[in-house]
Amino acid sequence: MKHVLLVAVGLLGLAAASASAADLGTPAPPPYKAPPPPVPVYSWSGCYLAGGGGYGMWNQDVFTVDSSGVVDTATTTAGGRGWFGTGQVGCDFQFAGDFVIGVFGDGDFANIHGKATVWETMFYGDEKETSSWSVGGRAGYLVFPQLLGFVSAGFTEAHFNAFELFLPMGTSTGQHIPSHNYNGWFLGTGYEYALKWLPGFFWKTEYRYSEYQSATLPVLDDATNSNLAGESINTKKFQQVIRSELVWRFNWGAPAY
Repeated sequence: MKHVLLVAVGLLGLAAASASAADLGTPAPPPYKAPPPPVPVYSWSGCYLAGGGGYGMWNQDVFTVDSSGVVDTATTTAGGRGWFGTGQVGCDFQFAGDFVIGVFGDGDFANIHGKATVWETMFYGDEKETSSWSVGGRAGYLVFPQLLGFVSAGFTEAHFNAFELFLPMGTSTGQHIPSHNYNGWFLGTGYEYALKWLPGFFWKTEYRYSEYQSATLPVLDDATNSNLAGESINTKKFQQVIRSELVWRFNWGAPAY
């Protein structure tokens, strides 16, 4: 009986030694690594509100005409510079993967002013653009999922205030040019960027060039508000602006995965 027990104990020891040896020879499994998170897909489809401001520059070509419509002075060029605030509303649609199209409308309140010269350098006035609005469309391409480059175009109207005419030494002539709304078109280009740390918000910067239809405005007497001399000015305005806005897409959710 003792011999049987000794044999059993010996066999158990050999089995344990074999198991330990097997364990030492088998490599440990690699540590578990979680798969990387999926790349977020940003949807640019939706409507938005935006607000911001910018800097604008307008120039104009001016000549005068008499009561019969004959041009009686050479053309002079002058312009204005200044700041403006803006608000915008619009909607975009993303299609075919990385392409975006949209429509928008915006309005600006401005203080873009400069000296307008009339009758060459004989008279001048402080002319100011006080407001403008635009409607148009844009088309863009997603350079990155968060970055949209685009071009824009549309219709625009700008309001310029009435201004008094002065002699070069600063004496008033008793005459003024009435306020006027100028209609025209614009072309623009810019970019818009989705803010990672503020879901639903974007930052947009855009350059626009505008050209307005020429207008013939009467030279009015201050006392009677009538064109006593029969003289008018013909003016054609051009404008360039840089605008930046914070955009909130109110029906845009967090990135979709």
